[in-house]
Amino acid sequence: MITINFKHSIIFFNLCILVSPLNEIWDLNLIICLFLILIIGISHGSLDNIKGRKLLKIFGFKSEYVFYLIYLTISTLIILLWLIFPNTVLLLFLIVACYHFGKEDTVFSVKKKFFFKEFLYFLKGSSVIVAPLFFHREETNQIFKTLNFNFFEISFFNDYLLLIILSLSFLSIFFLSSKKNIDFKILMIADFLSIIIINFFLSPILAFTLYFCFLHSIRHSLTLIFELDKSLKNGFKKFIKKAVPLTVITGFTFVGAIYILNNFYELNEAIYKVIFIGLASLTFPHILLEYLIEKNEKRS
Repeated sequence: MITINFKHSIIFFNLCILVSPLNEIWDLNLIICLFLILIIGISHGSLDNIKGRKLLKIFGFKSEYVFYLIYLTISTLIILLWLIFPNTVLLLFLIVACYHFGKEDTVFSVKKKFFFKEFLYFLKGSSVIVAPLFFHREETNQIFKTLNFNFFEISFFNDYLLLIILSLSFLSIFFLSSKKNIDFKILMIADFLSIIIINFFLSPILAFTLYFCFLHSIRHSLTLIFELDKSLKNGFKKFIKKAVPLTVITGFTFVGAIYILNNFYELNEAIYKVIFIGLASLTFPHILLEYLIEKNEKRS
């Protein structure tokens, strides 16, 4: 598994170098991003129902409909809260996303428990959010404006602070990785450099999409594939079979939401709203499920 993840990081690093000069010719930037997020990005959470069944057994529930009901309730609640408190929910989502990205992209290489580890996960994952602000502040803030969010426009978030956060994000690698295992360090340094490269050369939404789909989602999917079967080929087949139904349903839901919002907003603005609000509504229950599974597995 470690070897697979190492190869994946190196492949992603080379992919970032190859696609970086192509930013100017990707005229359908946002449409491409939406397509990739719907097909590849969302699929890594499409097996949450299987993990949900495990959790239901732990808590003594027999019907899996209980899981779907709770999951959809949380997702709906997040959407409603976003509509009422957009700034607060988006800020909370970004904070949670930093921690989630940092942990999920790193967890396989961190076995020791130590105080401060959770904050290090947050720092490592913060590069995904901070890098576009550092390299393309105006364009990134323009995206946030479509979501009625202007938090990063305050003078406190200047280039010096963003550079400090990026530096701390890089340094967190050396605290999270084992001193003895050089491969872990190379892997995480490659991941960090990949994020920097795509954010330097590409638009914020395209850079995020490449990271979210081809690093974060694929890495998580690889973990799920090997949980389904020790063989990569057989595990991949099982993963596709199990992931397709919920991925298709979620994809059609996103497209339907864009169609409705397009009656009130321009297409690009409608897409941005659906991507961010949609991902937030899926991320919160996904992270909660991961936390509960991890907590109860440690007890058993």
